[in-house]
Amino acid sequence: MAHVPKNPNIAMRAGVSPSCVALPRVRKSPWPKLVDHLAERLPRISRSEWMERMQVGAVLGEDGQPLPVDAPYVGGARVYYWRELFDEAPIPFEATVLFEDEHLVVADKPHFLPVTPGGRYVRETLLVRLKAQLGHADLSPLHRIDRETAGLVLLCKRPQDRDAYQRLFRDRRVEKVYEAIAPWQADRAFPLTRKSHMLEDEQAFYRMREATAEEGLSPNSETHIELLRPLGDHALYRLHPISGKRHQLRVHMNGLGLPIVGDQFYPAVKRGPHEAEDFTQPLQLLARSIAFTDPVTGASRQFHSQLKLALSAP
Repeated sequence: MAHVPKNPNIAMRAGVSPSCVALPRVRKSPWPKLVDHLAERLPRISRSEWMERMQVGAVLGEDGQPLPVDAPYVGGARVYYWRELFDEAPIPFEATVLFEDEHLVVADKPHFLPVTPGGRYVRETLLVRLKAQLGHADLSPLHRIDRETAGLVLLCKRPQDRDAYQRLFRDRRVEKVYEAIAPWQADRAFPLTRKSHMLEDEQAFYRMREATAEEGLSPNSETHIELLRPLGDHALYRLHPISGKRHQLRVHMNGLGLPIVGDQFYPAVKRGPHEAEDFTQPLQLLARSIAFTDPVTGASRQFHSQLKLALSAP
């Protein structure tokens, strides 16, 4: 059965696109009312919260009309709502739009700001903020960048262009350059290349680790690393990721005994993913530049972040 797209006439609200729930067709429904099903299927939102949302018209049917609190369960129907967190902590840093045309948006993301909604962040994300600012409901990020990392993020404006741009990243036809501040070891020769097999840390799902030699796994990640200049006991490094594994640059630098300044996960966890942020200690990692040939327009593209790492500013 073909996927039925969301109703395009149900608009985003304050940059948050509507979420859609398809109600299963069942011979005899165990849910007398719609709210009963929503509370069971999406338990992170309590039954009383669902009722409050319905009372203020924040739960809609396929026709775009608000559904009342006593709406019956109707198998096969689709219901729309907007994700929101009542206790979402504000992130006091703003992104800058460096470039925009009819196909692309290039943003300079600050430290601590997530790219997409998830977990404890919805409105305090780059994507939702840009949707609200630019008014583009179809805006979507083309690649990943850690919440803790600052720098360039590319977003696509038109769904029909998305695959062409994402294919650039899949085929490794995008040149990405990062900068990082980490300890300086005078006896280590640069440039160098770090290759390893990376996998999820079994002891902490939010961390990655490098496989040991005994595990006998072939490398699946590669980073070229250059020394730009010493900064006292630290140094400024240029990092060229060839692959795109989660936390790759952080793990590779840590594997060299050069953990990036401000890293809360490597080499040891200082602050878990659900603990309060310390905005005075940003990860000193910056997505500095990105270059590629635009697959839609054919233009040569090159963008540079305007942000600076704390110890590298002149």
